[in-house]
Amino acid sequence: MVMSFQFPAYFTAIFIITRVMSIMKISKPLDVHHKDIRAVDLATKLSVDPSAIESASRDFGGIVKAEPEAVLHPSAPQDIAALIKFSYSNSVPFGIAAKGHGHSVRGQAMAENGVVVDMRSMANKRRNGTGIRVSIDRLYADVGGEQLWIDVLNATLEYGLAPVSWTDYLYLTVGGTLSNAGISGQTFRYGPQISNVLEMDVITGKADFLTCSPRMNSELFYAVLGGLGQFGIITRARIPLQPAPKRVKWVRLLYDDFSSFTKDQELLISKNGRKDKSALDYLEGSLLMDQGSPDNWRSSFFPYKDHPKIISLITKHGIIYCLEIVKHYDDRTKHTVDKEMEQVLQGMNYMPGFIFGKDVGYEEFLNRVRSGELKLKSQGLWDVPHPWLNLFIPKSQISDFNNGVFRGIVLERNITTGPVLVYPMNRQKWDDRMSAVIPDEEIFYTVGFLHLSGFDTWKAFEDQNKDIMRFCNKTGIMLKQYLPHYSTKEEWVHHFGSKWKVFQHRKYQFDPRMLLSPGQRIFNNN
Repeated sequence: MVMSFQFPAYFTAIFIITRVMSIMKISKPLDVHHKDIRAVDLATKLSVDPSAIESASRDFGGIVKAEPEAVLHPSAPQDIAALIKFSYSNSVPFGIAAKGHGHSVRGQAMAENGVVVDMRSMANKRRNGTGIRVSIDRLYADVGGEQLWIDVLNATLEYGLAPVSWTDYLYLTVGGTLSNAGISGQTFRYGPQISNVLEMDVITGKADFLTCSPRMNSELFYAVLGGLGQFGIITRARIPLQPAPKRVKWVRLLYDDFSSFTKDQELLISKNGRKDKSALDYLEGSLLMDQGSPDNWRSSFFPYKDHPKIISLITKHGIIYCLEIVKHYDDRTKHTVDKEMEQVLQGMNYMPGFIFGKDVGYEEFLNRVRSGELKLKSQGLWDVPHPWLNLFIPKSQISDFNNGVFRGIVLERNITTGPVLVYPMNRQKWDDRMSAVIPDEEIFYTVGFLHLSGFDTWKAFEDQNKDIMRFCNKTGIMLKQYLPHYSTKEEWVHHFGSKWKVFQHRKYQFDPRMLLSPGQRIFNNN
């Protein structure tokens, strides 16, 4: 709740921002008649309410805590620009972090002793309504950066349209995923979400409110996409659309051999043309380990009657590899989709008899994780620590990773709780001008350890994550972290590699006072 005061609005803003500045050890008092404070009324939108501070101090990871001095609940992008302008013009600025739906896992959307911008507060306050406008003729949607992808899906489906690139979980903000990359099983074919943006409105660290695209303010456009919030706050994105399918054929296949598992994945993603009828629309792989039910919180798939034989396989082999593939169809293709899927499966080397299929609606498939979330929430298992580790591994080293990590560290400790994903992507679907960093090979794998733990057990998972990183460093596996987290500048320089100089130059260009996203600890790692 935003606090209410009896005295004039600009004095309220001064009071809150003075608290922010005082914690930064500023001795010079603020001018109560400062033109920036009088020009824009932020008083009713800046909160120091304990509940607001507590909410902004934590994220989905549940491990990091960093308290801001205030939380901004903007009604419009102009409120964000006013806050940034005030900090930028001050003798000693304070940090500002945009927080979407709070699904960072390492404090990336926090601003210790600064101000957190609650982006979701704009969702129902924009003057144009929902913040989502669909152009049927030009096949795009203009979407507020604070909007959730599930709302984008629902709004576009009303016109029989949809974006093509998604994340597995749709209750994330548009600005949040575009600041990272936005990946899922569609990435091999359509590219990450950052490869599916036409233009954006961005407020830079200098409070400049700019529209950018590949042809207009292009340096900012490419900087922000995958830029970890370092260069600006996304307030609008133009997302391309295409006719939405009606339903999907959804198949899972089991493997006991990692080489067969990866060869089949690599063969399937080689057919990735947008107009290629033999191409799949989604592909992800995962591990099945000794965790009781072969299903996990992301989705319930396997028929209950088949659970015993799957569990028996896992007991025998320790790890079973699961390949998950999907093909879309609509009224025009419903008579041919089964034949096309049969052709896809021909020659694949999965274990005979271990193929499972479903036919579900397109929206049900995309929103499949939601049911798992609600189930975990009902059991009190959602708002717990999530010591996640997400990596990109070059194709040439994925077998070494399997031997040393999956069948070494992970299998020996057997503490895996939550999905472990492993699936390939094509480098050609990424734009190297963007800030996102990926391995320097045409095919690379994403590996996601999506752990959930108790409040007293997360350190065991953290120790495992550290051992995985140490193993990769020792054996020369040239990984890149996705949703990266490092504690030193040297580690960040190594992470960005050949992109570091460009990344650093862009920071000086668009956020020279290092205001934005201090929780990433790239330029604020004291």
